[in-house]
Amino acid sequence: MRTLAKRHSYGVVQMKKKAILTIPKEVRLALHLADEGELFEIIVDNGKIILEPKTLIPKEQEWFWTERWQAGEREAEEDIKAGRVSPAFDNVKDLLEALNNED
Repeated sequence: MRTLAKRHSYGVVQMKKKAILTIPKEVRLALHLADEGELFEIIVDNGKIILEPKTLIPKEQEWFWTERWQAGEREAEEDIKAGRVSPAFDNVKDLLEALNNED
């Protein structure tokens, strides 16, 4: 998501039937929002309505997004970029042999 100024007015919108509001095109473009299907958390703060874009993470994938796991992902990425990786092995026997020969 692109960073925007802390506060910027994009004009006034009118609530329609069934309490529908239209988010102006300029806002959708600035925040890279799709025209349909986006999820928002609705926050009321001192009389103001805040719509915060959200994405849902499936329950079975929550572990991947924990800070601990992400720290490991960052570390692995750094190792890969620095060339600190082992070669690919054709079979388990060759892998175990290489592990046993490490100092």
